[in-house]
Amino acid sequence: MDLERRAELAPAGRTAARSPADARDLREGGRWTWGQRVKNDALYALATAALFAARQAPLGALAALGAGVGALAHVAWGSGRRVALANVARALPEASERERRALVRESFRRLGSYLADAVAQLDGRALLPRLTVDDESLATMAEARAGGRGVLFASGHLGPWERVAAALVAHRIPLVTIAREPYDPRFASVYEALRERHGVGVIYRGHAGAPTRIVRTLRRGGVLGVPMDLATRAPSVLVPFLGHPAPTPIGPARLALRAGARVVVGTFAPPWRVAITAIDTADLDASADAELELLARINGELSRRVLASPEGFLWMHPRWGTEAATVTSLAPKSAVLSST
Repeated sequence: MDLERRAELAPAGRTAARSPADARDLREGGRWTWGQRVKNDALYALATAALFAARQAPLGALAALGAGVGALAHVAWGSGRRVALANVARALPEASERERRALVRESFRRLGSYLADAVAQLDGRALLPRLTVDDESLATMAEARAGGRGVLFASGHLGPWERVAAALVAHRIPLVTIAREPYDPRFASVYEALRERHGVGVIYRGHAGAPTRIVRTLRRGGVLGVPMDLATRAPSVLVPFLGHPAPTPIGPARLALRAGARVVVGTFAPPWRVAITAIDTADLDASADAELELLARINGELSRRVLASPEGFLWMHPRWGTEAATVTSLAPKSAVLSST
């Protein structure tokens, strides 16, 4: 059966059995309870007021506000801080306790600055330097696109990740990103305004017709941006990330191999640029083992990027937790790549 036809027949969203939490998640077709509605309405009102005030602030004040929000989150968000410390201990066992705590504190501070920069971008302003794409990375993208069968652009939440997409579009690279819908759909307009300002297309993976749009993006020679560094509720397999098996969505690798698309990894890299590396797939077919091998190569490259700039990574995400909807297998030894 044709890939596009398969996509049309495939159900959108997660494929695992519904959990009690799904019944209270709008993205999963559920409904909020009365208590959730009251809480979410209050959070939305507070966030809307804060966003309005932040957009009126001068850049200097906005920068200070972002740093303050990051510092406050580090102190007040105990569960996030504990997850971050556990993740850093797992990924960087040679670091001392003092070094780990300093790294986590800095990662929260930087996350606050990235948030403030995103707010500034809504009005065409900028707090952080503009990202450049070096000639070597542009040549890598040009070669990948020359195949005419689309490009899977695997990326991660490293540094100011929203600026990575904007930098590509600024160089006339037609990027369409896959994203999950916000927990509260009222926030979707904020994300869309930020991305549309830079000409970045978005496909929400839970929307009707999303699988077909994803396949067509590649079929038309487009560039499909997929964040690959977080645990998700999509069907996943265990593949090494930062040296440890981590739930990794299988869909992007399966799609790329079946569509014959080229694969690249692109992320923020110091000092202020987008670095793009091609992932070799010439020796891979469309088998299950090949899918695992491709994921291992992607995760290996992402791991190297994170280790090169750990302060900018989203350590507070439960990367090795239990968020994946369906973990089906562990990558074979031949697919295990060291991240060090």
